[in-house]
Amino acid sequence: MARPVTLFTGQWADLPAETIIQKAKSFGYDGVELACWGDHFEVAKADAAYCQAKRELLAKHGAQVHAISTHLVGQCVCDNIDARHQQIIPDYIWGDGDPEGVRQRAAAEMKATARAAKEFGIGVVNGFTGSSIWHLLYSFPPVLPGQIQRGYDDFAERFGPIMDEFQNNGIKFGLEVHPTEIAFDIASAERAVAALGGHPAFGFNYDPSHFGYQGVDYVEFIYRFADRINHVHMKDVAWSDKLCEVGVFGGHVDFHNRKRFWDFKSMGRGDIDFEKVIRALNDIGYAGPLSVEWEDGGMDREHGATESAEYVRSIDFPSSNIVFDAQFDKSKQS
Repeated sequence: MARPVTLFTGQWADLPAETIIQKAKSFGYDGVELACWGDHFEVAKADAAYCQAKRELLAKHGAQVHAISTHLVGQCVCDNIDARHQQIIPDYIWGDGDPEGVRQRAAAEMKATARAAKEFGIGVVNGFTGSSIWHLLYSFPPVLPGQIQRGYDDFAERFGPIMDEFQNNGIKFGLEVHPTEIAFDIASAERAVAALGGHPAFGFNYDPSHFGYQGVDYVEFIYRFADRINHVHMKDVAWSDKLCEVGVFGGHVDFHNRKRFWDFKSMGRGDIDFEKVIRALNDIGYAGPLSVEWEDGGMDREHGATESAEYVRSIDFPSSNIVFDAQFDKSKQS
């Protein structure tokens, strides 16, 4: 049976929830992965009545929901807070802007998101963690002994209690492994899991687009964390096969600039080998949604979201429950 195909609404927060739900269905999706910003899913309002009304809205349009996502608030839990964060989080979390106060309020909101997810009736919350040590990547002067470990200790101290709240409510967290997060490749993801002592609520929202241009084996990630793939984002990325003016780090150049070494693309138009991704997901028994996070600065988003839904359906296939050459055995023949 094919996996449900959903559309992540994070990049559509300029549209009301009902509008993007309607559009997602018209684009060919089974449903949506609701972002916890705009009016798509508002954690501060998510009591029983709110969640029931949101479920009724989805049912009205025949739309499934399997996850909500709290990337923006999650980013503030471990980050070095500055003015950039004010533009992406609610005023009640920003408060007076004192960095530690922002981090503490963001952590409280993450716990509230776990409770809201339970009330809403879904089992996965995706998001970011932020990182107090991302700025030390490829750093000079060289990092001091223990400096990176202190970053993982800080992550554990802040996210451990959040994961406890997730576990208490029967919710899984899916960290989208991504530059600027505590985990951005396989090695850092292993270290994040270890920092939390292998917490059962902690896992990953797998998105291959954040690995390929870094030179990270995005298929191996699936096998390495087979028991922690809690959700899957389908997003494509293209990278150059020649030297460029702007390298892997982005050169302070905006997306959709021809000078860049890499850029996100509509599904099927980049360099990710989704055949291998699907086969690996089949191998580990992943049966959850394939959620398109659509980003392509050179394409109309409604056109891109529509073609992406069609593409994902075309490349998804169920795994086999037989070994084909076993049928040569006479005892198995009819």
